[in-house]
Amino acid sequence: MPFDTRRWVDPSQPQTLQFACWLLYANAIIGLLFGGSVLGILGLAASVLAGFGIANEKRWGYFLAVALTGLEVLLYVVVAGGIIGAISSAVLVPLAFTVALFALLLHPQSRDYQRIWFK
Repeated sequence: MPFDTRRWVDPSQPQTLQFACWLLYANAIIGLLFGGSVLGILGLAASVLAGFGIANEKRWGYFLAVALTGLEVLLYVVVAGGIIGAISSAVLVPLAFTVALFALLLHPQSRDYQRIWFK
């Protein structure tokens, strides 16, 4: 019987990827608590899938997380009416967390690790 190596978080990864994984899961939980549309629920499921992919060192998980987070940043800015509108509106706090997640994913340490170790 093969040893099951699937995990939700990988402590051997750099801190940037570990924290990004936790933020992806937290984003999904908060989204479920506050409800949303069917499209929003699919996005939250994709966040969990991306976090699980990153934790299991899958390249598709990393690219899914980058694409989802980039799209989320873009949507927040468009909904708020531009960068200035986003800074002075109610979307500032969720936008800040999304930008932090995007920065963690694109950090050189995260990119180098996924380039070398992810399959």
